[in-house]
Amino acid sequence: MKICQVEKTLVSTNRIKDLGHRPLLVVREKVGGPRQVAVDAVGCIPGDWVICVGSSAAREAAGSKEFPSDLTIIGIIDHWSEA
Repeated sequence: MKICQVEKTLVSTNRIKDLGHRPLLVVREKVGGPRQVAVDAVGCIPGDWVICVGSSAAREAAGSKEFPSDLTIIGIIDHWSEA
């Protein structure tokens, strides 16, 4: 699991049908770190600190072992200080 902060929504109108209409968000593990795209399984907004899972756990959390995701948001953190 990783702790990340949601930066913004990623709009993608052309996508494979297996992705369905699940929201995609741009997240970062730390300020200045690389950006990643995550499937939002819980309803996040920009600025939220979230818990993300990767690999096969990401596919299952997004809805199916066949789902094409390697990063899925599984929880919103209520209180978090990056320091």
